Amino acid sequence: METRILGPEKLEVSAVGLGCMGMSDFYGGATEEDPVHVIHAAIDAGCNFLDTADMYGPFTNEQLVGSAVADRREQVVLATKFGNQRRPDGSFVRVNGTPEYVREACDASLARLGVDHIDLYYQHRVDPTVPIEDTVGAMAELVAQGKVRHLGLSEAGPATIRRAHAVHPITALQSEYSLWTRDMEEEVLPTVRELGIGFVAYSPLGRGFLTGRFRSIDDLPEGDWRRSSPRFQGDNFARNLQLAGKVEELASAKGCTPGQFALAWLLAQGSDIVPIPGTKRLRYLNENLGALDVALAPDDLDALDRIAPRGSAAGARYADMSTVGR
Repeated sequence: METRILGPEKLEVSAVGLGCMGMSDFYGGATEEDPVHVIHAAIDAGCNFLDTADMYGPFTNEQLVGSAVADRREQVVLATKFGNQRRPDGSFVRVNGTPEYVREACDASLARLGVDHIDLYYQHRVDPTVPIEDTVGAMAELVAQGKVRHLGLSEAGPATIRRAHAVHPITALQSEYSLWTRDMEEEVLPTVRELGIGFVAYSPLGRGFLTGRFRSIDDLPEGDWRRSSPRFQGDNFARNLQLAGKVEELASAKGCTPGQFALAWLLAQGSDIVPIPGTKRLRYLNENLGALDVALAPDDLDALDRIAPRGSAAGARYADMSTVGR
């Protein structure tokens, strides 16, 4: 497995990670496959970078990941997040970045994961009511206490990233990045590269759209969060389907799947970028890891830039974009 280095403190992770969110929440019900088996298969294949968060489930995804790594903790780089505060019934409380909550959330995550430290601890969303210096200051205390090894931010804007990095080195910025979400290239990516911060790309397959699996909204299971996403609605869906179709054509000519083609494009954007495609099926795990064997020529990259330039996807990423880019 190829590895990549994140941040000034040089956290080494597999070049492709595993997003575990969908195993517990947001993307429909469970499958017939044991998610622990899928996580073990990822680790056995050298995919050691596992991503979860306290809000997934809520809380149950950390428990799932914790149980999966209990007998192989030293083989994985464990990343989790705090800040999107939810109640046990799933209802949303607030974005919380208070120092008191940072400490409380970390202790709760450690208990659910069953570990004595978290390798990479992200603030999931920036709390606009709390100075980022206060939040990251509390996170830095966790590092000093040995509870956390590295710090990260998710969906933060350039000014916030700079202020946070001045308090304590930020190892990774996690944000959505794919062929249909390229707005990070304008300001965020140049900022983290200037500061030497790694970039972790979530939803690198456009929430599954770029795999070519979806032909209508009915292809999504009941209860799937994507049914309410602007990009999966009406005319937006139709326009995005055309984009996915063009990717599929190029992938076919290359002899790989559309998902592998999209991941290979992202991997080619820089050695400081690590995608974390999520899946709960062994078949798609193996397919995603196969992207590492897809070599894109300059002509391939130029073709993708032409068919999927920045802003080509129809619709906003979220119905409410107020919590991203702060």
